[in-house]
Amino acid sequence: GGAKKVIISAPSKDAPMFVVGVNEKEYKPELDIVSNASCTTNCLAPLAKVINDRFGIVEGLMTTVHSITATQKTVDGPSVKDWRGGRAASFNIIPSSTGAAKAVGKVLPALNGKLTGMAFRVPTVDVSVVDLTVRLEKKATYDEIKAAIKEESEGKLKGILGYTEDDVVSTDFVGDS
Repeated sequence: GGAKKVIISAPSKDAPMFVVGVNEKEYKPELDIVSNASCTTNCLAPLAKVINDRFGIVEGLMTTVHSITATQKTVDGPSVKDWRGGRAASFNIIPSSTGAAKAVGKVLPALNGKLTGMAFRVPTVDVSVVDLTVRLEKKATYDEIKAAIKEESEGKLKGILGYTEDDVVSTDFVGDS
């Protein structure tokens, strides 16, 4: 009995990590335990891949504004990890750590050690955002970067990477595919 295959929905130290649109072609059927990284990594990795493939990334800083998760407290209480992690999630913006930048280095080895990041947990129930600031190897204008991301979102990464210039808010992305 028991599960024949396991997909971990968090970064793993031991299990091979895969992100769709980035390195899923490296998956081998004989792997019984794999990691799909984290939601933040799934947001960051395709974006970083496009920018790195087109312009080269020397270094970068990512910041995620992340919705509440089940691990957070509903009211102030003790936290094993850190003091701020014990604060009430429903009415605080809580600075936190994130492993997403490190995880991107596992699914995109060319970026290993080039990205760092931080998180802000915010009192929303769904939809998070990643802000990526990078120093590029090649010169590029803002419009060239936007065009590259838009092109990939309509091509190879359609359904994985989205692009909009509409005046939207977070709930506009609930159920977006």
